[in-house]
Formats: sequence, structure tokens, C-alpha cells
Amino acid sequence: MNYPIPDSPQDILALQQKPIDEELVASAIAGVIKIVRSQGKSLEDLTAQILEDDQLLDRQQRRWLSQLLAQAWESFT
Repeated sequence: MNYPIPDSPQDILALQQKPIDEELVASAIAGVIKIVRSQGKSLEDLTAQILEDDQLLDRQQRRWLSQLLAQAWESFT
């Protein structure tokens, strides 16, 4: 992978300066999981946060993202 796994929310935000590709997205997802776990939160906590209503993603996109994060979470255990 060309991008290191982010260790902090600031590292994830810094990824916004990079051109978007599959590796960048994978790095961001891995970083989110790493950060959430380091905070002692569970997959259920992360899923609840993703499924919260917001203006960035619609309901279907939030569900898809939560499923993707769940698959990634399991691959890191």
C-alpha cells in the first residue's frame, strides 16, 4: 500500500490533500478502524455512528458504508 495507515483523525483529514484512489480509501478505512479500536470502542459503536443521520451521505450510502466497515473490521481481527 502506498499510504500508511493513519494514527489520528488529523492524519485522516490530511488524506484529503491526496488524489483519491482505491489505496487511499483503504488506508482511510483502516485508519478509522485503528482509531476507533484505540479508543476502546466496538464495531457496534462505529456502526451506530455511521448510521446516524447526516447531510453527507444518504441512508443507503450509510448502510453500505457500515457493511463495508464491518467486513474490514473482521479482517483486522
